[in-house]
Amino acid sequence: MSPSRLMPALLLAGAALAVAGCATLQRGPVGNAAVPQPARPVDLNRYAGLWYEIARYENGFERGCEGVTAEYTLRDDGLVGVRNACRQGSPGGELKVANGRARVIEGGDGAKLKVSFFGPFFLGDYWVLDRADDYSWSIVGEPSGRYLWLLSRSPTPAPTVRETIMNRARALGYDLALLRTVEQPPAGHVPPASQ
Repeated sequence: MSPSRLMPALLLAGAALAVAGCATLQRGPVGNAAVPQPARPVDLNRYAGLWYEIARYENGFERGCEGVTAEYTLRDDGLVGVRNACRQGSPGGELKVANGRARVIEGGDGAKLKVSFFGPFFLGDYWVLDRADDYSWSIVGEPSGRYLWLLSRSPTPAPTVRETIMNRARALGYDLALLRTVEQPPAGHVPPASQ
């Protein structure tokens, strides 16, 4: 290979290694060494809409985030639109938004998706491991057991609902000691998304 072609190839390889290294540094401990398959199918029409993150395994891309929400929309092209928002430092802090898209994995009964926020080359698994019958809460993970999100349709679910979600996550094999509770504004006091 000529030097004029070798340099771009080396730079590309170096960039790929740097990205892989950053991804490895962001990984937390494994909170579930045997992540189960999703417990039930997901009707994406019912799953669409706004969710509040009530607890998560801490991760680098959400560091310092409070008031976290995820909004899912069904797109005309068959993909799922994803809008994640967080308030930096507190539920009233500076708004940070990440827009992405997800595709449904064939054979996953709507419970397995591949999500991307950085184009088609950086895909992450998104598994709805369990959910309420009425879609009022959901437990989201992925195969490595390093990531876990507990979601609710309410920013402040009732203590009995919160206990149900925690008990179910424990029954799925997750270490609840690794959970970080997310501070959400009280119901009715959610800052506007434009702030």
